[in-house]
Amino acid sequence: MAFDLQGATALVTGGNRGIGEAFVRAFLSGGAAKVYVGTRDPANATHLAEEGGERVAILPLDVADPAQIEQAASVARDVSVLVNNAGAFLNQRLIESPTIDAARAEMEVNYFGLLGMCRAFAPILKANGGGAIVNVLSSGGLVAVPAMGGYSPSKFAARAATTSIRAELAKQGTSVSALIVGSVDTRMAAHVAGAKERPEDIARIGLSAIKRGADEIDTDRMAMEVRAAQARDPKAQERALARMLDMEEISTGR
Repeated sequence: MAFDLQGATALVTGGNRGIGEAFVRAFLSGGAAKVYVGTRDPANATHLAEEGGERVAILPLDVADPAQIEQAASVARDVSVLVNNAGAFLNQRLIESPTIDAARAEMEVNYFGLLGMCRAFAPILKANGGGAIVNVLSSGGLVAVPAMGGYSPSKFAARAATTSIRAELAKQGTSVSALIVGSVDTRMAAHVAGAKERPEDIARIGLSAIKRGADEIDTDRMAMEVRAAQARDPKAQERALARMLDMEEISTGR
């Protein structure tokens, strides 16, 4: 389901920095009429409002709070494109962490938050002609990454939900795209060594996915390599990721 971004109204969760910020700017330069910047702290998005002027609206939004999702849906009733970009990575192991609070919080944001946004905005997208949803996911949702703790399982769940949501919303003409992201130069990935992609490039690929109505796209080299390794020898990949956990424990003194 191809989509024309000219004159569209977009909402980007976690839109004040990183990939979300890049999406906001990409929509503005790509001809969108209006962009809602979803952010937990509106003060962190004032620079985008200054850049976009009347085309940018700051929307207080914590996707882990159902009441805030409901409020956002009551305000942003002109949305035709929803980008679920908000994410949480708390860097706690599933077993060695003293509680499961971190894993629960990651699931609340990365899975239930995404699902809640899709549920709230599905009728709005339908009323506005179908539109599009883009879920910013992770190569950690293609394979289990022990070092990521609860983050990887939450992205597995989000990817599965994306497939199910796509099937449910097809009848109303809403395209649902999954962006599989590897290593990107954002604050969330500050601890990751090696080459990182620019957020601007991820956003550019995301807009291409919207325009083409793509189901799922690997956005960068790491994502492509993870998928290729999974197809080639999944057990070898599992062992390699387990060794990475051991190496990290040695380097950090865990």
